[in-house]
Amino acid sequence: MKITLNRINDDYLFECTNSQGNSILLDNTTQPGAKGVSPMESVLMAVAGCSGIDVVSILKKQRQEITDFKAEVEGERIPVDDAKPFKSIKVKFLLEGNIDPKKAQKAAQLSFEKYCSVSKTLEPTVEIGYEVYVNGEIVQA
Repeated sequence: MKITLNRINDDYLFECTNSQGNSILLDNTTQPGAKGVSPMESVLMAVAGCSGIDVVSILKKQRQEITDFKAEVEGERIPVDDAKPFKSIKVKFLLEGNIDPKKAQKAAQLSFEKYCSVSKTLEPTVEIGYEVYVNGEIVQA
């Protein structure tokens, strides 16, 4: 796996491109007029995307009918020397459709405990939690 990063303006705007030519923009979001996401926001996006792919894949294999899927991710940061790494990340999955809530909860559990490489990478130093909502109702673990 390889990406390339190219600076595309005179400030902090970078384009990151993967081997298939797909790209995202990263920027210093503390500056006015930022045109990309911050690197730390991209980490939260990566957690959402990785676990989201897992959850959808598991539920599709179980023939669950997903009509809408969203995730909200919040990260809490703490100062460590001059950096501010994540202390904790919480993911909220919002699913709609003809979905068995127990299957949705189990899919999220499997993602974070077994499959999601992004959360597994962060896990040694970041507490990661999640909640699952199906058709507006929270699913109790």
